[in-house]
Formats: sequence, structure tokens, C-alpha cells
Amino acid sequence: MEKGICLGCLRESSASFCRRCTNELTGGRKINPVLQFSLPEFTEYKLKHAGRLSISGAQIKHLLKFEKNRFVLSDAGGEYILKPVPHGSLFHLDTVPANEHLTMQIARQLFGIETAANTMVSFADGAPAYITGRFDFSPSGARYIVEDFAQIAGLTEETDGAEYKYKYSYEGIARLISRYVAASAIELEKFFRLVLFNYVFSNGDAHLKNFSLYRNEEYGDYLLTPAYDLLCTKIHSPFESDLALDLFADDFQSENYKHGTKYTAADFLEFAKRLNIPSSRAKKFMEEYNKKKTGVQQIISKSFLPNEIKTEYLKLFLDKTNRLSY
Repeated sequence: MEKGICLGCLRESSASFCRRCTNELTGGRKINPVLQFSLPEFTEYKLKHAGRLSISGAQIKHLLKFEKNRFVLSDAGGEYILKPVPHGSLFHLDTVPANEHLTMQIARQLFGIETAANTMVSFADGAPAYITGRFDFSPSGARYIVEDFAQIAGLTEETDGAEYKYKYSYEGIARLISRYVAASAIELEKFFRLVLFNYVFSNGDAHLKNFSLYRNEEYGDYLLTPAYDLLCTKIHSPFESDLALDLFADDFQSENYKHGTKYTAADFLEFAKRLNIPSSRAKKFMEEYNKKKTGVQQIISKSFLPNEIKTEYLKLFLDKTNRLSY
């Protein structure tokens, strides 16, 4: 990995991790950026200790703890999640960790979307890996109650089939937020911005289980969790749809959509209207993407993606941004 760049935030740094990222990731404890084990050793560990691989889609994951300046494997109570290069038949799978890391950093640095702390590291054999902090623990260490929207909607594989995570709409999720969240106006705006971000950055796998609520123990309210699993999936699955779920709960189609079968500003303005978000606010959020093109390009250029994937990532972003012009 490139020297002079913080593995967490991609800003210039004389060390592997800048002070800000060290504080956020480990409370200021020095971090070794190389794991103690290789990718094959990790896979063998998973087979021995889990009985079968814990796979969400093609992604193997495992819990980590931080001990003696290193991230170490943990079977319970880990405060971090390790995500290496996944297996499967999609394109450019070796770039998935860097893709997710870049997309999460863009979300938090440029567009003010709350995410868990995250970073790139490498296995002992040099293979790349992505680490994210867990967001289901309070500062005191207590476990939050967290439910994803598949659970909240009452959909399961047993009752609704293998594609149950995709049998809903973003408007439907918004209705559930209105029903179960006391401060729904604030959370609906956060949700709108997250759906818009997923669209602009070509995340076609933002399904029901990739949005969750957690119970804030201090106030007893339910709120949206920080964003997670953000990445440009079109890099790996170029023929997928623009969004994992339908935008609307009914058959509404804007005139632009009827002509091009692509969501544009008109569709997101209608979506905002249904979430009781003023059009002026929705336009402001959409205009952000045009205003921050240079910032996005700069972060992409510093990411750990290969140059040809950086070019494709930027092209996809610019294409979606142009669709939002009105």
C-alpha cells in the first residue's frame, strides 16, 4: 500500500494511520497495519472454528479484537469486522475491499453520512482487507438493540423466498421509519440522503438488510444506524439495476423515467415529496454531487483501487451526477 497516505482516511500522513484515525479506531493505541495471519490461514481458521464459512453473498467476514497493537481474530465480542477479498464469479473481486473503503470514506468525508470507523489493512501475505468498527455497541460497551428492515418488515427467506431482501421499496422503508421512529422527520431526511448516495455511487445491492434501526438507550428512541456496506457494486456486476429496490411503493414513473427507464432528478423530487421533505432541501442534496465533483475525484485518485478501476468508478459517478441535473 502507498506510503504517505493514512490507511484510514486516505489523507497525507507520515505514519500508516494519522492521529485522528488512530483515535477513532482504537482510542489512540498504535496500530500495526499488517495482520498476523495470511489469507489462506484465515480461511482455514474459518473452516475449523465456524464449521462452515460465514458468507453473506460471496463475502467472508469475521470478528476482530484489538490486542497489543494488532487486530486479532475473535469468536465472540469482537469490536471490529474483517472483510477480505470475496469469492465468486463477479468482476474485479480483488478490488472489493478498496472499493468499500473508498465509498465509505467518500460518504463520511464529503457528504456527511455517518458511518462506522473503517480502514484498509493487509494480511501477512500482502492480500488486502477492509476492517470496519461495529456500531452496535454504546460508548460504555453495552450492546444496542439493532433490527434491520427485513426484520422490521417481517420478511424472511423461509416465508418469502430466497430474494426476500429485494421484495420491497425504499418508499416502503420510509413508511416503516415514519411508523416506528419518534423523530421520523430527521431520520427520513437521513434516509433520503443515503438512498440518493447509493444511487449516485452505483450501489445496486442496498437491500432491506443494509438499512437498520437501533434503540438509543439514553432516550429510548429508535434511530437509523450509521451507514454500512457502501460500495460501487456496478464495478463488479455491470449489468445490475441502478437500485436494489424500487424507489416507489406503487407504479409511479416520471416522464423522464418513461422515456429512458432511468431515475433522474424528477424521480428523487417525487420521492422526497412522499417523505415530506421540501423540494428545496431535496434539490440542495442533489446539487451537492455536482459541487463536490472535484473532491470526489481527489479521493478516488488517492484510493487503493487500480488506475483502470479508478477511471471506471469516476465515470459511473459522473454519469449518475449528470442524470440528477435539472
